[in-house]
Parts: sequence; structure tokens; C-alpha cells
Amino acid sequence: MRDHFHFSALRFWPGFLTLAVAAAGLPPPGSAAHAAAVVPFLSHQALYDLSLLKSRGSTSLDSTRGRILYKFSGNACEGYTSDFRQVSEMNSGEGKTTLSDLQSTSWEDAEGRSYRFKIATRMDDSDQSEVDGIAERTGDKITVKLKQPVAKTFTLDGKVVFPTEQIQRIIAAAKAGKSLLQLTVYDGSDNGEKVYNTLSVIGKPIPGDTPGASPDPSTTNGQMKTLTRWPVTVSYYDRDAPANSGEQTPVYAMSFELFEDGVSRALVLDYNDFVISGTLGKFDVSDVKNAKPCKR
Repeated sequence: MRDHFHFSALRFWPGFLTLAVAAAGLPPPGSAAHAAAVVPFLSHQALYDLSLLKSRGSTSLDSTRGRILYKFSGNACEGYTSDFRQVSEMNSGEGKTTLSDLQSTSWEDAEGRSYRFKIATRMDDSDQSEVDGIAERTGDKITVKLKQPVAKTFTLDGKVVFPTEQIQRIIAAAKAGKSLLQLTVYDGSDNGEKVYNTLSVIGKPIPGDTPGASPDPSTTNGQMKTLTRWPVTVSYYDRDAPANSGEQTPVYAMSFELFEDGVSRALVLDYNDFVISGTLGKFDVSDVKNAKPCKR
């Protein structure tokens, strides 16, 4: 949701302040302590319905509609695969609409050592833009090799984390009773060179049998009722933005309720000029490949 249309992410999921991951008191990637902190994620498919919550500032939107289809599968032995598609239509009045279509596929090693990604974006009738690459962690550096949009190789600081590990660390911090988590995240978005500083604010735990004000298929699912979830807000900051004396404004922020198995519900996407909600309409754990538990 980098360009007003990409989640990361859940990322959601989908990418997630230039601050060392040690600031959260969590172990470094690849260590035995880090492996112990990883929670077993649930392979699932989720469909989110998008709508406009509010429009503010110089942007005037009459309505927004769209959907996010998200499929997550894998385990700690085979790594994790995410398939994401977001289609959005934004109406600014007088018949002016903008249609965006974003698709991404990624695979991440369970220990955060390797990350492969392909992202395709199309706005209205414009040509499709593509990002394709791989990032690999070696020692205290991460080497990124891009095929698209241009062939290029560059390095990142080894403290940077990938999207699935970001969620792992948020859950670990939540279980440890922490309310703040600062991470630097790379997910291959934009032109494949963007790195974001992030600040996660974690609220008090919500028991699994508490449906909340707006129940959905996740809160009514028998398996999910046994799990704790937390309200989380992740703010994304441009790491390369020039420093100034004032407080930096995030590029955007994502709020959601995060279950301890990695499932997210009640999405709110704040792009400063407008805010979009994502309601979980369908939730399926029965038709996801590679859903077998990991046996070490």
C-alpha cells in the first residue's frame, strides 16, 4: 500500500524506525533465541472488503471500493509464501475515478535469511510496472539483486527485516508485554529499493472468545476463539526523507487486530489525506496448500 493502493501486509502483511531491532529487546535473526520466538503461523486465505472511512486535507474523495485477496501458506521448515491482490476504485466526484490493480507474490525463509518477491502494479489503462528480485542475508549485510524494473545489485544493513519476520517480532513483542516496537523493513515495494522505518504500537491483549463490536469470520471461527489477539498500529516512515527539526509524518499507517497465529482482521489504512477500512468478509483455512505442520 505504498502508493495509496498497496499491506502489507499484512504484510500484511504485506513491508515495516531506522532503529535497531534490538530496541525491542528481541534476539537477532538466525539465533537460537530468535527461532524460539517464532510463532507457528496459520495457512489461510482471507478476503477483505475496502471502503472509505474519511477524507481529509486537500484530497476530496466521494467513495472508495475494492477488495484485497490474501493467501498465506507454509511453515517454519519450508518457509512462507504470500499471494496478494488488491483492486481499488477511488471516486473523486464528477465521474472521475481511478482504478488500481496490485498483485504480489513472495517467499520468505523462516529464519529471515532469504526473501523473493514479484510485484506488478497497474493504474487505469497505463502500462503495468513490475518489480522482481531476491534479497539474501549474509553476515551483517543483506544483498538485493533486482531483475525488474532494472537489473541492479545493492546492499542493506543486516538489521533490516523482511515482512513475515516483522509480524513474528510484533507478536513476540506483544507476548512479552511490550507496547512499542521499532523496526526497519524491506519488502521490495515501490521500485524495489525502498526501505521503511516503522513504529508499531501494540495495545492490550484481547481474549480469543471476545468477538468485539464487529464480529467477522475470524472471531466466529472455533479454532481462532482459542487464540489471543492484539490491536496494532504500524506507522511507515520514508527512511531516505531529509531530516528536519519537526516530527516526521508517516507515509501511511496501518491499524489492525493481529492474532498470535499471524491472521489479521479489522484493517484501517490511513494515507493522511484519506482513510480506508478493510473488513474481513471471508476467511478460509480448508483450501490452502502446504498447510501441513512443520516436522523438524
